[in-house]
Amino acid sequence: MSWKTIQSTLGNLGQNVQQGVAGLNITQQTGKLTKSFAEFSQTARERLGTLDQDDVTELPEEYKDLERRVDALRNTHSSLLRVAKVYESEPYDYPTQINESLTETATNISHTLTSWAAAATKGTNLPPIEVPDKAPTEHKTLSHALSRAATSGALELGSTGPSNAADASNGSITSLMAKVLKSYAMVQARIGDERLAQDGAIQTGFLQPWQTSLNLGLQAAMKSRQNVRSARLALDAARLAQKNSPEGPKKEQARIEVDNAEEKLVAATEEAIELMKRVLDDPEPIRAIAQLIKAQQAYHLAASDALQGLIGEVEDAAVTAEAEFRKSRA
Repeated sequence: MSWKTIQSTLGNLGQNVQQGVAGLNITQQTGKLTKSFAEFSQTARERLGTLDQDDVTELPEEYKDLERRVDALRNTHSSLLRVAKVYESEPYDYPTQINESLTETATNISHTLTSWAAAATKGTNLPPIEVPDKAPTEHKTLSHALSRAATSGALELGSTGPSNAADASNGSITSLMAKVLKSYAMVQARIGDERLAQDGAIQTGFLQPWQTSLNLGLQAAMKSRQNVRSARLALDAARLAQKNSPEGPKKEQARIEVDNAEEKLVAATEEAIELMKRVLDDPEPIRAIAQLIKAQQAYHLAASDALQGLIGEVEDAAVTAEAEFRKSRA
């Protein structure tokens, strides 16, 4: 055999293989289209009510019960996640979007507040606070905004004083108010920091698992349910085709297709039941909710303690201011 003959033979063989593969792909695509059309036709008949009840395969009661429970879990997951994602946005409790100046004045306010906090920890058991060379980040929480406003007020009131002896009492009250605002500013800054710590804990302990493990489990369960629906439609379409097939080879082929479709539906249903049980039995969502509550409890406790320590000082200042006012009017 010559080399030219060998080349020709190999060329014909390659062409035949390509044609065979192309034919196989066309056959596969045709099969998929036929299956999709059969499922679509079956769905249309069900919605139009042109089928007898016996022509629609009844799924197991266990499966339908699990479907209802998974739907309830999915709705719960979606609604709670939609609300709790607010913890990913720093200014969620300060939505008015008041334009605070980020000029040198704002920088001085933040730096002053840090200096006050550092001075307040001296001589105590609290860890010392280092005053940075530049102002800290301007956080956008309501507590931090209140702290900045109170700091600004304390600085402004502290820079003014009575112009003469007649205004001495008013000056004393003004000084008291400046002192109160200074303490209030430091407390609100602490509360703002605690709120940011809460948000970080919620993002890590609640939102991340809520959006990953539970979400993935629900997606897998929903996909398996779609597979069951497709398998059920394919079975019902095959049964209808068998019913309408004439006796003979076509009837036998239709029977084989029904048997295959039944096996696929059973397998798909068993898999879906397993996946739905798995997502319903997962303890991770409850653990995540526990982390959410712990973070909230820690924040509110810290805020309550901070305000409790401040209220006595402010009430004493109010009593003193009232006495000064009455004295000036006597």
